[in-house]
Amino acid sequence: MPSDNSNFQFVCSSGGIDEYQLKSNGLRVLTMKDSSAPVATVMVTYHVGSRNEAIGFTGSTHLLEHLMFKGSKNFNKEKGTSVWSVLQNVGASINATTWNDRTNYYELLPREFVKTALELEADRMRNAFINESDRQTEMTVVRNEFERGENNPKHALEKAVWATAYSAHPYHHSTIGWRSDIEKVPIDRLKEFYSTFYWPNNATLTVIGDFDIDQLLNDVFQSFGSIQKSPHSIPEAYTEEPDQEGPRKVTVRRAGELGVLQIAYKSPKALHPDYCPLDILSLVLTRGKSSRLYRSIVDKGLASSVTCDASFFKDEGLFIITATLTPETKHKEVKQIILDELKKIMDEGVTEDEVNRAKAQNNTQLAFSRDGTFSVASYLNEAIAVGDWKMYVELPRLLNEVKPSSIQQVAKKYIVEDRQTIGYFFPKGDGEKAQEYNTKDQVNLESAENASTSSLESPGGAKLAERVKVTEILPGVELYAMKVPVKDVVTIQGSILAGEMFSPKENPLVGSFTAKMLDQGTKKHTKFEISEKLASVGATITFYAGIYHTRFSCKCLSKDLPLVFDILVEQLREPSFSEEDFNSLVKREVARFQELKQNTDHQAETSLVQNIYQRGHPNYMYSSDETIQFAKSLNAKMLADFHAANYGTGATKIVVVGDIQEEVVAQLLKEKFSTLPKSPNNSIPPLPSKGSMETKKGELIKITINDKPSSHLYIGNAIGIDKEHEDYIPLFLANYILGGNFSARLMQTVRDKEGLTYHIRSFLSGTEFGIDGFWGVTGSFAPHMLDRGEKATVEQVEQWLSGALETELENKKTTVTGSFKVRLATTSGLAESILHNAERGKKVSYLDEYPKLVENVTLEKVNQVLKRYVDLNRIVKVAAGSFSVAESKL
Repeated sequence: MPSDNSNFQFVCSSGGIDEYQLKSNGLRVLTMKDSSAPVATVMVTYHVGSRNEAIGFTGSTHLLEHLMFKGSKNFNKEKGTSVWSVLQNVGASINATTWNDRTNYYELLPREFVKTALELEADRMRNAFINESDRQTEMTVVRNEFERGENNPKHALEKAVWATAYSAHPYHHSTIGWRSDIEKVPIDRLKEFYSTFYWPNNATLTVIGDFDIDQLLNDVFQSFGSIQKSPHSIPEAYTEEPDQEGPRKVTVRRAGELGVLQIAYKSPKALHPDYCPLDILSLVLTRGKSSRLYRSIVDKGLASSVTCDASFFKDEGLFIITATLTPETKHKEVKQIILDELKKIMDEGVTEDEVNRAKAQNNTQLAFSRDGTFSVASYLNEAIAVGDWKMYVELPRLLNEVKPSSIQQVAKKYIVEDRQTIGYFFPKGDGEKAQEYNTKDQVNLESAENASTSSLESPGGAKLAERVKVTEILPGVELYAMKVPVKDVVTIQGSILAGEMFSPKENPLVGSFTAKMLDQGTKKHTKFEISEKLASVGATITFYAGIYHTRFSCKCLSKDLPLVFDILVEQLREPSFSEEDFNSLVKREVARFQELKQNTDHQAETSLVQNIYQRGHPNYMYSSDETIQFAKSLNAKMLADFHAANYGTGATKIVVVGDIQEEVVAQLLKEKFSTLPKSPNNSIPPLPSKGSMETKKGELIKITINDKPSSHLYIGNAIGIDKEHEDYIPLFLANYILGGNFSARLMQTVRDKEGLTYHIRSFLSGTEFGIDGFWGVTGSFAPHMLDRGEKATVEQVEQWLSGALETELENKKTTVTGSFKVRLATTSGLAESILHNAERGKKVSYLDEYPKLVENVTLEKVNQVLKRYVDLNRIVKVAAGSFSVAESKL
């Protein structure tokens, strides 16, 4: 029953969601009760996005979003009530996002703090500070975000395609804006933007979770009721894109490893009747191995991936097909295959089976969108943005009503040359440029000597081993420095031996909590002072503890390396371990562990490994209740003692990749890291036990978690080997054939053919650093379809154990080696790969050798190892979900 609160006008109900309007100012309020967990999501969506920007202030919506976290009248650092301290101290997850048609701010938090979130959002709706000093620091943060995005060839190409497809409409520019606007937009312009759009009658408040509706509406009124509606009408974005009068093309050339092709067509608004047929068509084209373009492009080794997306926007968007090409593949070949397939659809249409598979995939995905309060709020947020929140409720019905004939009709209407824009990304040095584009009127003005190269290979074909400079800058401290042709950007990753397995036996969380405290302030500077220093230059430093290593990751501009190294070493050397920060951390972590009790994936995986490994083994997972007790029994002194005993130089690895001078970096790091003590941890300790190779196949273990519309299934067994074993790469490829990606057997059958699941995969896990790992399969199923899902999964494993095919192996070799190269095309991917390789004790040359090791694997070896390490007679099977509901539906 809707509430009869007199301060609100009840508007309507749909799909379990109630709409109210606050009478005093027009604020729309959407509520949906979900008592499956004692949490709630509060989200405010403003009807303003990058479509409301113009030349000179592109990116303003996004920059303003950042400034909204810098303080308001009642929530600010001066009062000790900053956004982060007030909400994170109670275990909340908070953030904001900006997109073409909206800006949203959200808090996922324990239910008892919903009122606090409402008070915060109401305060910053009209009382945000938005001052020049904050703009200056946040500008560098946003600019660095812009630069990181520019490192991604696919991202850069997509931005160019949109800018070419749209000449008048504001979708022409990306949400983050142009660099010059980010740097130069005046604070007065941002204040004007805020004063124009940030009003209750231009916003929708969404609350999803465990609440009492009458109390909630009272709290909403108390927080927002006194805010006046805007004194002016909210301006509409009225610019319409002129009709396109011919095909367009754009080329992006920069350092990279693989070519990318995008073919785009102007598509209808999200609320237009033609949107749903185009959305189904996108799935028919690229979702899963059974899709048309996966069959004709990916399975033939021409691309490592191909995707298709129909824009879900307020105004006309783009229907974009993107292919990431494998080495040596020509753009024109893949382009012709795509165009031929599109013409075939226009001429002959699509089949009923194709449409039904796509509908089943969408149904599962949309059902999965309701698993969790934040997920519901996020999907609802996008429907709000396009103009009608009820689209979230109606979309499953509209998609299920799509017929093959309607798909052919919309293809003929929209997939036409006069609506087309084609984008090409060429890695510099790719000879295909001249082959495809050189004409009598074109001159190549760039000499071969001056051409930039990809991250992976130099002009002379130099391998990584030749380009990474390895130096022992101090006893026990190895530096891996690599200069790459990317302007200004530097990625730093490193590790020390002080991870979870070095924790005292009585509390396995000591190592991980110590790492979590590193960024909570030092003996010299508070966490806020450090945060402000980093923010002032747009840099980031993060820490986390793995099984054996505590790792750090940094992003910055090359000019700011001295500052970042100063802060990094200070955080490693002398964290404060203050009681206040420690207690706040424990609260947040306990809330997170508590939430995991409702996580079907986590609970099923925990049970699986508990049935394979003994307590104390690196792969063993403690129950959520045990973990909570471990966390509550910690104290700050335990962490400080652990830090004193384990942190310092020893087996330290540091990787620095980007726009650097290797000698300068080496000298800086030597100077800074020489101030750290020496750690006694020089090697990985021996395993306390081995996983059981004697488990027996039994009945499915069921873990009941109430009110879950989706369940998780895990099956698996111990394999008894680690990543260094000679059988590992063949087993890895065998596993990839079964369930490594969308075109693998499990997705092709259990998902694409039978429509039983949104996602299913097989995996090898826990095989690092000499640890004996395990193999498994995991998938999500509606509880009433779990039995069918389990049966279909086991059937596919049985068929897989009878042997893989030569074509499957060759396809997966291409996919694996192509994906490996893609990972090495950015500074982050390079740094991560080099660090992990170093931690394994391998030389950099192993990264050069890896693709060849994959290519040399034979089908005979693959079929030998899959039978050797996977045994259906000893698999453990676990599922977590709402099975009483499932039984009632059968």
